[in-house]
Amino acid sequence: MGRSRRRPQRPVPAPSTRGRLVVVFLLLLLSVLGLAGRLFWLQVIQGHALAQQARSRQAPSTRSVAIRRPIVDRQGEVLAWDEMRVRIWAHPVYFQFPGDRDGQRRSAAEVSQRLAPVLNRPAADLEQRLSGQGSSIRLLEHLSLEKGERVEALGISGIDVEVYPQRRYPQGELFANVVGFLNLERQPQAGLELSRNTQLQQGERSPWRLGAGSGAMLPVNTLSMGAITDDAMQLQLSLDARLQRAAYGALSAAMEQWTATQGAVMVMDVQNGELLALASQPSFDPGRFWQANPRHFRGWPVEDLYEPGSTFKPVNLAIALEEGVIHGNSTVHDTGSVVVESWTLHNNRNQVHGVITMPQVLQVSSNVGMVKTMSRLSRQRYWQWLHKLEIEQAPDTDLPGATAGQLKSLQVFRSNPIHAATASFGQGIALTPLKLLQLHAALANGGWLVRPHVVQGLRNRNAMAATPRLPQRKRIFQEASTATVRNWMAAATRLAQAPGAGLQPRPVAGKSGTSQKARHGGYDPDTVTTSFVAHLPTDQPRFVVLAVLDEPRGEETYGTTVALPVAYRVIDSIMALDNLLPARGGAG
Repeated sequence: MGRSRRRPQRPVPAPSTRGRLVVVFLLLLLSVLGLAGRLFWLQVIQGHALAQQARSRQAPSTRSVAIRRPIVDRQGEVLAWDEMRVRIWAHPVYFQFPGDRDGQRRSAAEVSQRLAPVLNRPAADLEQRLSGQGSSIRLLEHLSLEKGERVEALGISGIDVEVYPQRRYPQGELFANVVGFLNLERQPQAGLELSRNTQLQQGERSPWRLGAGSGAMLPVNTLSMGAITDDAMQLQLSLDARLQRAAYGALSAAMEQWTATQGAVMVMDVQNGELLALASQPSFDPGRFWQANPRHFRGWPVEDLYEPGSTFKPVNLAIALEEGVIHGNSTVHDTGSVVVESWTLHNNRNQVHGVITMPQVLQVSSNVGMVKTMSRLSRQRYWQWLHKLEIEQAPDTDLPGATAGQLKSLQVFRSNPIHAATASFGQGIALTPLKLLQLHAALANGGWLVRPHVVQGLRNRNAMAATPRLPQRKRIFQEASTATVRNWMAAATRLAQAPGAGLQPRPVAGKSGTSQKARHGGYDPDTVTTSFVAHLPTDQPRFVVLAVLDEPRGEETYGTTVALPVAYRVIDSIMALDNLLPARGGAG
């Protein structure tokens, strides 16, 4: 018998080895489950949020290039709008012509030869640009939509057409201080572009394309020429471009004639506070803002304070009427000067007028008459009236940058009579031209304080879609008092002779002002601010016109010689545009 052979038996793993295998298996299983869980979390739970985050990183400029609504005047004339322009991007790695099937990439020279006649550029220049470094090349920009359409029609793979908005200001300097401007990154910097930024952007979308993390533009989702549509909504203003041109032209001529440092002309509807004109200088071209002095970006009639001088006298007379210290037939003895404490106050050129009526006080602009008239009122009560007029509050307006005026505290005003004396003829208090316009509107409309504003609302092509809610009017004077003051102003305007230039009277109730400017703790007699304010027509006024020219140079620089002719030219334009007033030469 042969010997039987035993099969060798496999060694049985020791208990410790088996445990290690189980641990390794479990670790691998946990890793796979963890990876699957992480993928589920990213793809399902956080998928939407991560997609939004990716889009925001791919298109970082979406907000800055969002299409903005146009700004138009009350007649629909365009003041600011987004013109659609074209930018050409090149991605050389994708260069192919329509019909190419071999997958071979076209050269920069071949692509340049096809683009050159469409872009009207030398092929050699285009080839040089296309041969540059980078996978995404900004080839050309600021092109018309027509050229963009022609480039798109070529169908060259790797050549993308980007449509983007460029803000245009067709009126140039005319509305710059009101409308404002966008900087090169399309961020609003001043005016309504800044203060109404949300309203101008609301509901808009961006034409910007996607970009890679490296900053290169991705050749996907490029907007076609037909993808951009004009938005029907417009921000409509109360300003009238026709009247604005007339005001700006009259102001420009006076600024040049008198070498004034700055000037403004404003026209406001006294019933609802709508501004129909707000022209100011110095101005700038918002389409070339980088060429301007940054100080010119400010709307100084809304932001800068000045002492109104004699144009404030009608307001003071309304206060005196309200308090019953004067009446329709009151007179005052003008002795040419008046002593207040240790101060001696004079009329212009030290003129003595004797016993004069209130219309004559306005006609000759008697400082002494005003000091004596307002001294019949206690200083505390006088201050309370100035406080009621909201002198030290910023006017409630939609114009950005509105500034509060300056009024001495009650304690200071009451303790020294000189403050009340100078306030009686419009010095020692400071306000903006806009605030003075608001106060004269109250005299013209029967005593109501209305909100000065320029925005009528959002309008589509057919009707107003959204109108801002205006605050309720606030009564500050009784109608009888304002009617008396208007009659006095009209009588004073008829009596006054406008010197120079052969100016004929207009049917308005007006008042001129010439206020010295405070310098180095005192007043400089050679540096003045001239102004003229008018209510028209005299019977049931509809408009207030204010012209202000600061620091005119020359002889005889008064409100009647410098500012009045500017206001009269604007009044003539109102008569011609809306047929509100009788023909020139009529008396109101």
